[in-house]
Amino acid sequence: MDPSGSYPVKLYIYDLSRGMARQLSPVMLGKQLDGIWHTAIVVHGKEYFFVGEGINNCPPGGTPLGEPDSVVDMGFTEVPAELFMEYLTSLAESTYRGDKYNLFEHNCNSFSNEVAQFLTGKKIPSYITDLPSEVLSTPFGQALRPLLDSVVINPGGNNITGQR
Repeated sequence: MDPSGSYPVKLYIYDLSRGMARQLSPVMLGKQLDGIWHTAIVVHGKEYFFVGEGINNCPPGGTPLGEPDSVVDMGFTEVPAELFMEYLTSLAESTYRGDKYNLFEHNCNSFSNEVAQFLTGKKIPSYITDLPSEVLSTPFGQALRPLLDSVVINPGGNNITGQR
């Protein structure tokens, strides 16, 4: 916390494809994708993200994904840790329960975007939130959708509600 009572908010960005999307997307999708993005919000000394079991957290960079590929400074928040945890708990019991996860429509990036707006009033970069529609706009993306709808991304961490 700085002297003004505000806390830094960071967006951690990971490429789940580890560079393969950049190489294979032109051939498979007919368009260039720079990555398959997983995001998390880092605030109050922890990294928070949404996966198929709900909202999880870990020390920053503490998932098996390792260190993020990039970090975006989202600014500062005046929301204290206690209020933030109340907010996350309410999300975990409603909008972001594990059974609400959907790879294309309600995923880690949806969560990061919503939480970033709550904390800072800013959205995460559109190249991340637009990725599902970009993939689904291609014939190959449409063909893969039934398979990909069953995919759940889970980089680890501790569930904030204590459930697994």
